[in-house]
Amino acid sequence: MTFEALGLHPAILKAINESGYKDPTAVQAQAIPAAIEGRDLMVSSQTGSGKTAAFMIPSLHLLASAVPVDAGKTANQTAQAARARGERPRFRPAQPRVLVLTPTRELALQVTNATEKYGSHLRSIRAVAILGGMPYPKQMQLLSRNPEILVATPGRLIDHMESGKIDFSELQVLVLDEADRMLDMGFVEDIERIVAATPETRQTMLFSATLDGMVGKIAARITKNAQVIQITGATARHENIQQKVHFVDDLSHKNRMLDHLLRDESIDQAVIFTATKRDADTLADRLTIAGFAAAALHGDMHQGARNRTLDSMRRGQVKVLVATDVAARGIDVPTITHVINYDLPKFPEDYVHRIGRTGRAGRNGVAVSLVNHQENMNVKRIERFTKQSIPVDVIAGLEPKRSAAPARPGTGSGWKPGDGRGRAKPGQRSFSKPAGGAPRRESGYGGNRDGANTGGARRSYGDR
Repeated sequence: MTFEALGLHPAILKAINESGYKDPTAVQAQAIPAAIEGRDLMVSSQTGSGKTAAFMIPSLHLLASAVPVDAGKTANQTAQAARARGERPRFRPAQPRVLVLTPTRELALQVTNATEKYGSHLRSIRAVAILGGMPYPKQMQLLSRNPEILVATPGRLIDHMESGKIDFSELQVLVLDEADRMLDMGFVEDIERIVAATPETRQTMLFSATLDGMVGKIAARITKNAQVIQITGATARHENIQQKVHFVDDLSHKNRMLDHLLRDESIDQAVIFTATKRDADTLADRLTIAGFAAAALHGDMHQGARNRTLDSMRRGQVKVLVATDVAARGIDVPTITHVINYDLPKFPEDYVHRIGRTGRAGRNGVAVSLVNHQENMNVKRIERFTKQSIPVDVIAGLEPKRSAAPARPGTGSGWKPGDGRGRAKPGQRSFSKPAGGAPRRESGYGGNRDGANTGGARRSYGDR
């Protein structure tokens, strides 16, 4: 199937061709025709499968087919006319026709950028992002344009709903992107409030890594006669990503292992995941001192700083990004060749999202997990979730002193430990000791010393 065969608006087809896309992905080929027909959708698709285009292209098609090029005055133009008459303009609430909810700021910006790309030849259609970390005056300015497409994180959207800045009476399409993650982050009540404020006549599209459990229940409740689309295959199984585990004895051993891995010449860019925001800052500083072009990315950073860090990553100025789970949602940099789990994620689902930062757009990638021996069972949970065995690897000179608990038949890799302890190569600067020489407590599975990245209250994520 080709994009031309989907019957899309000519202006959208032109933008797709200019973007270099030839054929739709599996999720796009199934979701776009159904969405154009007006069907509600419940879609299970992994990260990197092209789901943003799967819901945004049909939404743009709907708007392009219904809105003439010379659409009426925007709310901002109306306000300017009032000033010209000497009247004090009143703020008119924005009335979006498409609403996209995302769990994080980065993903919201990614969706907005994709919308602008696919709709680059639809001059009368505007898309804006409303999210935490952005100054309120700037958000009010964006809402005053009365955008047709609104992309938002749930908490900040509710703030504007309660203050009367947004009116959903004209809403036609509601999209929940990465719904499973929004539920993990504690946005259940917010989602229900937002859905209740939208017209029952809306079209609803829900995208999630899984439709099991609470996600499936909520999806069934907010959709009507939805078409269920479940995408599996090489992308879902990440068969283009080489996955492996390195067992480590302690923090010093882990840091020597990380130093060795980062000096691999095959690395173009790498993302390192830590359990906490504090660890992301600390590790990024140590890597910078060791001579790596590193930077941190987490929810406590102002949105402007997060945007600058991502821009530096895309320009190649940052080679190693140290991030937490939530901050890394929405990162789409094709030149990321390696993902390193410095700490294992709290949930197996997050492991899938993490390694999906590499191997994008048909490329190959490498995902390495540095695992303490006590965390072996957590590796097994990930293997059960992904239905894949993750082989254990050993680096000569950096062998752990002992092995993890023996694996059950059919789940392990037959790894046998060495008996040596690795040392940094001559001439390489080490970053294995914390500043001041004081040892730091090793973080365990989903370790949390400062209340970050554990789910629950949304304010702990800094994405409100």
